[in-house]
Amino acid sequence: MAWLLADAAHQTGRSFRWVIHSAMIIETTDEALGDLREAESGQRGFVLTHDLSYARTFDERINSAAANMARVVALTTDNPVQHARARAIARLMAERTIALGRPLKLGRAGDFAGARAFIASGRGRELMDAITVRTQSFLDEERALQTVRVEAAERRLARSQRLSLAGASTLAILLLLACALLIRGIRRPLAAMMQAMTELGRGQKARIAEGMGSREFTLLARGYNAMADRLELAVAKQATSEQRLQVANIDLQNQGEALRERNDVIELLGGMAHRMQAARTDEELAQIIRVFVPRVLPDLAGALYAHNNSRNLLVPVAYWGGLTLSPDGFPPDACWALRRGRSHCVLEPGADIVCGHASGEELYHCEPLLAGGEVIGVLHLRGRVPRESRFRLTVLTENIASALVNHRLQRSLREQTIRDPLTGLFNRRYMEEALALEIARASRSGQPLSLVMCDVDHFKRFNDEFGHDAGDAVLQAVSAEMRNRFRDGDVVCRYGGEEFTIIAPGTDATALLNRVEQVRLAIAELNIRAGGQRLGATSMSFGIATWTDAMDRDGTTLIKAADAALYDAKRAGRNRAKVSLVEAQRVAA
Repeated sequence: MAWLLADAAHQTGRSFRWVIHSAMIIETTDEALGDLREAESGQRGFVLTHDLSYARTFDERINSAAANMARVVALTTDNPVQHARARAIARLMAERTIALGRPLKLGRAGDFAGARAFIASGRGRELMDAITVRTQSFLDEERALQTVRVEAAERRLARSQRLSLAGASTLAILLLLACALLIRGIRRPLAAMMQAMTELGRGQKARIAEGMGSREFTLLARGYNAMADRLELAVAKQATSEQRLQVANIDLQNQGEALRERNDVIELLGGMAHRMQAARTDEELAQIIRVFVPRVLPDLAGALYAHNNSRNLLVPVAYWGGLTLSPDGFPPDACWALRRGRSHCVLEPGADIVCGHASGEELYHCEPLLAGGEVIGVLHLRGRVPRESRFRLTVLTENIASALVNHRLQRSLREQTIRDPLTGLFNRRYMEEALALEIARASRSGQPLSLVMCDVDHFKRFNDEFGHDAGDAVLQAVSAEMRNRFRDGDVVCRYGGEEFTIIAPGTDATALLNRVEQVRLAIAELNIRAGGQRLGATSMSFGIATWTDAMDRDGTTLIKAADAALYDAKRAGRNRAKVSLVEAQRVAA
């Protein structure tokens, strides 16, 4: 049946391929004839209009017609009669091509009159009619052949369908017969097994006879009997197993609860650590500590102290649970946890040494925060820390220590990027950012904003006479004087070299002039020494300008105005302060 179906499919496919073959011959012949006619139209268009584009169309169509006809000749090699007809048509088309090329050649040579005369003579018409008649006869024969092939393909397809239906019916009958025999052979041993299983389910001792009529059911019966024996043995041990399972289940529940609690703590500490790493200010860090530590260690008041390197004190960063602390902090030696480098707790009054920062009757726990042997801070908790919370405390202190180190590093890096290393003043980059920010604030609030540009008079003299170390000493001295004399809200920056810039929010040039004069007089009175020798008199010139709405928002115009006032002060003899001409004119008006 499979061979018959495969042969029928092969014959049907072959018939359809012959149908497609005839269709391809017909289509290609039509295209060749159409190309020849379009070439003739292109020739006449060129001769009549003298337009070369028609000549190019002629060449393309002639080549296409020749190629298509050559393909038809190749496709008809299986049919000698059609092949002979195709070759005859190809020869006629070649002769017609030569005839069509004659007027085209005359036209390209410029003899369009001769070309038109040749076309009018009608010499090629008879040849074209012969091509048309032969082509039509060729196509009629191929279409008839195609019809015969289509009918043959349809007959083979119908035969394949009849074979498929007959084969499917036969296979269905055989399958039903096989299923009936199989069901008959399974029903008896299956009934015996079901009866044995039912008795076993009722608690009876039931076994299956091994003679089941087939090797598979015999093996299944042996397996069932072995299972029943093991089941009886397991029932005997059931009481002991149940007791062990209950104990194991209780332990597992306790461990699962502990794991869930530890997982919740880890998740909570992870969220806290992410927030602490993202904190940018001390207040943000303190807020995170106040929010998360009571959730990690509930019912325990406490405080976090951070080590201040400059003062060598532990100062409070955050506290919670109603504690009241002194903002002054305490020295590291006052905490026994920092002295010992490990936890220190007082669980009962008088049970251990009391830290200097705790009261005598207080029960507390101090956990040191160390990094690389360096004191970072201390976590002080009031009350007893339960044993089950020790894991929380350990992970909590590690996260807080890491966050404090990271926070200190970020602050140090920030200071390095915005501070001038020689003078300790803000650098030019920070000045530009701060100026743009203050201009935006002044624009919104309407408050005045002034800028001072100043530099050291005859600064080159110090470097030339005493060396660059003396120049550095002068810059450091005048920087310290300006930092002390200007307000805390003023931003004092080193602009570059011996030039300095002061951003003064909330002040106009007139009010700022008095303060600048005080700074100028103080600098003139400095007695600067370097390398054991006095450097001589020091003076500075100042230029002051106030921002207006007409100036650029980035501060460029304001800097230029203050710089122009500084040059006015230089030209007027140095050691003086000048207000921007624009500001002076505005005040006068």
